[in-house]
This record gives sequence, structure tokens and C-alpha cells, in this order.
Amino acid sequence: MRPLSPIPSVLASAAVAVLALSACSGGTVRGAGDSTASNGGAGSTFVYAANLDVVTDWDPATSYSNEIIAMENVYESLTKYDSATQKVEPRLATSWSSADDGKTWTFTLRSGVKFHSGRTMDATAAKEAIERTISLKGGPAYIWDSVATIDTPKPTSLVFHLKYAAPLDLISSSAYAAYIYDTKAAGSEDLTKWFGTGKDAGTGPYRIAQWAKGQETEVKLRASSDYWGGWKGKHYTDLEFRVTPQLTTAWQLLQRGDVNFVERLNPQLFAQAEKNKQGLQTSSTPSFQNLLALFNTAQGPMSDLRLRKAVQRVIDSKGLLSALKGADTAATGLVPEGLLGHATDLGLTHDVAAAKTLLQQAGYGPGKPLTLEMTYAQGDDDQQLFATLLTSALDEVGVKLHAQPLQWNAQWERGKSADPAKRQDIFVMYWYPDYADPYSWLINIFHSANPPSFNLTYLSDKSVDARIDALPQLTANDRPQAEKAYVDVQRELIEKQAVVAPLYVQRYQRAYSANVGGYTDNPAYPNVVFAHDLTPGG
Repeated sequence: MRPLSPIPSVLASAAVAVLALSACSGGTVRGAGDSTASNGGAGSTFVYAANLDVVTDWDPATSYSNEIIAMENVYESLTKYDSATQKVEPRLATSWSSADDGKTWTFTLRSGVKFHSGRTMDATAAKEAIERTISLKGGPAYIWDSVATIDTPKPTSLVFHLKYAAPLDLISSSAYAAYIYDTKAAGSEDLTKWFGTGKDAGTGPYRIAQWAKGQETEVKLRASSDYWGGWKGKHYTDLEFRVTPQLTTAWQLLQRGDVNFVERLNPQLFAQAEKNKQGLQTSSTPSFQNLLALFNTAQGPMSDLRLRKAVQRVIDSKGLLSALKGADTAATGLVPEGLLGHATDLGLTHDVAAAKTLLQQAGYGPGKPLTLEMTYAQGDDDQQLFATLLTSALDEVGVKLHAQPLQWNAQWERGKSADPAKRQDIFVMYWYPDYADPYSWLINIFHSANPPSFNLTYLSDKSVDARIDALPQLTANDRPQAEKAYVDVQRELIEKQAVVAPLYVQRYQRAYSANVGGYTDNPAYPNVVFAHDLTPGG
């Protein structure tokens, strides 16, 4: 997936083309914990400090970026992945089973669930939502590529017939494109435009109360009184997402009690938060999100394999991690630890002498200088540090690096340019999986794509494509063989073809109010706070 907010926070995943959306009316900012309308609980407001604009797309079929932090509280999927247990858990489906060949899956749906529109969520409605998502072919819709047809033999039974075996229980827990929503909520209006005005049609515990595009308090959510999960006990009835680009400002707001949650702190501020045992809580969790340097294999100097390998050798991963001071962990391969296909022996090898030899073999050196163009996310301290270190390291071997920080949309548009001459030599971005499986890295970033979307190495290799295409079926039918296949294709991409340099895996370093109870981090849903699980007052 795509980059989410950059650090001080993230990218996949994530971002994506910004849609032209009209905003609802603005509003004043309330302090965290102010009383609001009661809904069977404490009636307080939970305020989330986000460092980038929250919403790029309100449509649950095509949403593929930062708005996940709000959307996961408004919409629900059939299943949910628990990163702690590494198991798929019930959500809108209470149980599921598959035929022996892995090509037929039956989900039993929860009874008594209603959409925020008032319509009953049943098998027909769920089928309509999934089929609309598939038909719109938005960025995340590929998760349903295995689906041939869907049957609804009874209101609580959803039967998928697949073109090839796939782990549909895991797929249906995806953070994107797996939402079940009411396709009839807009009535005679165009549903896409209807969503675009900040309306929702989910089944989740909260509804969209207000969207003020471009305002500091951009999104407000309010408890849905008829939520199937109920409101027994204490709950936050209102959520606010407050855009705070400056990390120091977010830190001050948290200390004052004006916000409840800061999604990521830099190492210095996180250390301060850890010492503040009375007023704050902290959480440090390894994520499924990593930073990648993607090399242009199609055009320019980086199309030479020797030069790509030279840049890999110049990168000092240990030095980078040391400079990051615990904010991130070592990347060994493309797949972070905790996911199928994680490799322990695919780290980068720092070897300046070897880099110089490769450069000479490629024809560069005295008399033939080389300049490379690199783009990375503006406002991301960690990426800025990498750019500084790589610039210095390449300078030592006679290569000039022009490293340009850009806003994500500008960076992505340049990378996708129809004119290959306008594209960069090195594209730096975060990635995280759509669902807890490594397939997202390979199908999105390294499978042939014309025009390119997230395949910003521009690799076009039919053999690699075939190996990637075979992975979902292997995962469904033969996990040990899938494990081997994932490692093998990573070795091909990193060592043999040198199309990418995995740089580090991000740690989520959160700080939140001492009176917030029940918070746990789930890296399968990056930066999401599932507010219904929280208890105001600790």
C-alpha cells in the first residue's frame, strides 16, 4: 500500500492521489476530555493529533491513505487481524470455513447489525459492497482479485467462489477495500459523490459528525447509538482528529491535555514522555511498515545493475539505525518480522571498497562524474536523516546525490510521470501491508505495471511476475512452500537484481494521556486507535 503520514509518523501505507472533495462546515476546537452528548458512557471526547491532513478519500471502496485512522472507527470488515495473537478474529462475520481446495469460502454473518443508514446488514448488502469495490478497481481493490462470484444462500450466509485458492479469511481483514457498507445509502444520488461530501454508510461504532477540510480540527466522529457492539460501561462518545504538522506543537498540546494521543514522537520527545509517569503513557511497538529506496531500473544510470549494487553497498544500515536512536529497527528483506516470508539474512552489506569497484566497472570515476536524483517525503525527519547520510556516503565514492524533499502527492506524481525522463533515479517511500501478509509489497511495488502506480522501480520481468502471481494460492494451500517462495523472490529482487534497498522497519512510538484506558497497538491497522475499546478515566 501506499505511504501514510511521514514521520513524525508514517507513509503505505501510504499515500494516494488526492480526490477533489468538498468540505463540511468548520467548527471550534475542544479540549480533550470535554463533556459531550451522552451515549451510555462517560460522554467524553478523545482527541487524536495527526501530523498530516486526515482525509484524501471518504469512499470506503477506494480509500487508500491516511483516513484509515477515522475510517476504521466508522466502517467494519468481515474479519479483523489480531497482531498480538497473529490470528484472524470475528468482526461482522462470526465464523467462516473453506473447502479443501481453498477455492470456496463460506462466512456466517452477525445477526442484528444495521448500517448507519438504518438498513440491515445482511448477505445481500455485504455482497453488493464487495462487488462495488471490485468494480471500481481502486488502488486497494486488488485484494479481491481471486473472487469469481459471490452467493447469498441465506441472509446470514456469504459464499465466495474463487478463481484460485487464496486466504480469504485473512484478506477480508484488510485495512483497505474490505469495508462492508450500504451501497444504497445515497438513494438516487451518485454514491461516490455522496461519500465525497463527508457522509458515511458503515456499521462501526462511530459516525462522521463533521468534516472541515483544511481546518485544524478536520474530522469529528460521534457514537452511533444503535451500534451492534453496544455501549455498556464507559466509552468515548466523540472523536476528534486535530491536524498538527509540528511535532513539538503536538507534544505541547498533549502535555496540556488538549489532545489525548500523538501517533509518533521522535526519540528525544519519546524519552521525555517515558519519564512523565504521572501525566502520560507510552507505547513502543514494532510495526509492519518499512522504508524502501527504490531504484529506477528502466532509465538513466540506475538501469545498470552494477550501479544499483554499488548504491546498496554504500548504504550504512548500522550507522543509520544508530543515528535514529531506537526509533526504527533493522530491515532484513522486504517483509518485516511477524509476517509470512520474513527473512533474517537479507540485510544490506556495507562495503565501500566493493562500491568503488562496481562504479569503476560501470564506467564512472575520475573524468566521468555521476549525479543521481533522489526524492523523499518532505517533513519526515527519518527520511531526511537517510538523505543526509547517503549524500555524504556517495560523495566519498565520487557520486553527487541531489536529494529533493517533496510533498507526497508531488513526489508520487513525478514518479508516475508519463515522461520517463522526468522520473527520479531513487524513490524513497514507506510501505505496509493492506492485510497481514507480504503479498502487498510484491504485487504493488515489484509486479509489472504500465502505467506505473506504486511500481516505482519500473521493473518489468515476466519471470518475477509469475512468481508473485503464484503466491496467494501457495499461501492458502502450502504455507511452508509459500514461506520459501517469498524468501526466494525477495532474494531475487534485493541480491540478484538489486532493484531495492530495504532501509529500516519503523517502530510506533506513541504517547497518550494517563486517563486513557484499554489502548493496544495493532500494526495491521497502522496508526489506528480503535476508540470503542478505550475506557475514559483509565
